Amino acid sequence: MDDFLLKILVCPASQQSLSKAPTKLVKAINASIKKGSLHDHSGERVEAPVDGLLVRDDGLVAYPVRNEIPEMLSQRGIHLEKSKSP
Repeated sequence: MDDFLLKILVCPASQQSLSKAPTKLVKAINASIKKGSLHDHSGERVEAPVDGLLVRDDGLVAYPVRNEIPEMLSQRGIHLEKSKSP
């Protein structure tokens, strides 16, 4: 993802800054997606694997990135455990 784009994107719900998730977190999220155990903020099961994640500054929410396009809708946010955040 382009660094300029990353600097101007913010969480649509809280307006907090975002940062790229570490590879370890992306792998953990994709493992949860594969198990069918991951849901987004709207309650829908996340079915497609992510290429990356943009994590909110507080580490509690991440937004999926697929094909280098971030999904910046608040309902697409994925709740993270604080221990999984970067």
